[in-house]
Amino acid sequence: MPAPHPLTGLTGLPVAAEVEEARRACEELRWHRALRRQWAVARTEAGVRAARAGAALDGARVPLEQVRDVARGAADPPEGAVGQVLLGALRAQAEVERLMPAPGATGRPAAVPFRQLLARLHLAVAAGASGGGPSVGPELGRPRVGAPRDLHGLGPAPAPEEVDARLDVLAEVVDAPSSSAVPGLLVAAVAHGELLALRPFEHGNGVVARAVFRHLLVREGVDVVGVVVPEVDWLAQPLPYVATAARFATGSADGVAAWVRCCAAAVVRGAQEGTSVADAVLAGRLGG
Repeated sequence: MPAPHPLTGLTGLPVAAEVEEARRACEELRWHRALRRQWAVARTEAGVRAARAGAALDGARVPLEQVRDVARGAADPPEGAVGQVLLGALRAQAEVERLMPAPGATGRPAAVPFRQLLARLHLAVAAGASGGGPSVGPELGRPRVGAPRDLHGLGPAPAPEEVDARLDVLAEVVDAPSSSAVPGLLVAAVAHGELLALRPFEHGNGVVARAVFRHLLVREGVDVVGVVVPEVDWLAQPLPYVATAARFATGSADGVAAWVRCCAAAVVRGAQEGTSVADAVLAGRLGG
């Protein structure tokens, strides 16, 4: 008899209605006519919008058209820190998209071990921060040895030795086989919240945490096409996003439930954004 999923104990949280609403929103989006043949165009645009909103959450606000141009290599990124943050966000989303299967693929997508996934995403973010140059320090892709330099609104960061131990525990959660008793959204939300709480790297923690969330939504079958853009919801209300993440970090049942509901609401709003993307593809406003 297989062991129960590590998150089985959280299935009693009062989040069922919100999780179900998110599932229905994603299911409705899945059958949009544009996603039958032009899912790749929609997925690329969703990734651009996710990167733009995620970068803006970290203070790098860039117009969407300019982000599109940067993503396709038709324009240089803005100079300075704004451009570095944007490049990191775009590269993290590109890494997530490389792991997405084609819609209709049978079975669960091949899972990248969690610690390997984290390293790959952080290297992608750091490549943006370094301008893509050849020199990368030994700390890139590895848990920090000092204090993080971002996400200061979440309270004191755990010590490095605690971070490494908790990442091992989180890896057991993320790498566990899917369970019909544990909603995929719950797995994604816990991973997202724990990464924000741990801030495992010196920088780029928000981008990495949100990229992991989007990856797990696809891997766990919540967003099977990969066009949900939950970042737009958090950008619209960044203070509640940070405040609810801080509640999750306390480890209380109420705090965890509030965070899962926050993530579920973002998926609903992200599915609406995905529908906007699909509508634009169907109308020919996005190139194929």
